[in-house]
Amino acid sequence: MTGPTRVLVCDDQALIRTGFATIVDAQPDLEVVGTCADGRAAVDLARRLRPDVVVMDVRMPVLDGIEATRLLAGAGVADPVKVLVVTTFNLDEYVYEALRAGASGFLLKDAPAQQLLDGIRTVASGAALLAPEVTRQLVGRYASRIAPSGAAHDDAALTPREREVLRLVADGLSNAEIAAELVLSHETVKTYVSRILTKLDLRDRVQAVVYAYRNGLVR
Repeated sequence: MTGPTRVLVCDDQALIRTGFATIVDAQPDLEVVGTCADGRAAVDLARRLRPDVVVMDVRMPVLDGIEATRLLAGAGVADPVKVLVVTTFNLDEYVYEALRAGASGFLLKDAPAQQLLDGIRTVASGAALLAPEVTRQLVGRYASRIAPSGAAHDDAALTPREREVLRLVADGLSNAEIAAELVLSHETVKTYVSRILTKLDLRDRVQAVVYAYRNGLVR
């Protein structure tokens, strides 16, 4: 990107919305281009302003964050927008519906400010994000409900090393952590992850984690 990452913040709670916007706008590489309080406004603003990332709440009036995400980033959307879902811990099932709708990842609302900023940057870069502290618990609970759409995939196409990398991805490890665990270079791990997504016809890292849990590949 040549300029700051453009961010749209959508949350029906004014304090949270203003707080997020203030934190994001204070960063030299991030720029808040708009804020809104419901999913319909998020869809309308995102289509008009074309932000790089939408920070999206789940439960909102008029149109909830799940449906708004589906309209902005779901299958069949011609020019999808990257969505980072933020939610409270007790809305975990809604989070997974949002991931199935096309979100690139999620964070908890009580996450440290730096984690929110890093999450926005991660999603803007084209990577997917799962809050590491809740990945195992939430994905394990709901993975069976949110299979990636499309044809069934055959993990037999994966090499033993690719299966190992996939398991570590599902354990919530970053590429750098996987590289350290397997004594590989960061670039090699990125290549493995890319091959896994291609072979299994998965959209991103989020779907890879869900796939691994659904197919019993997690240790």
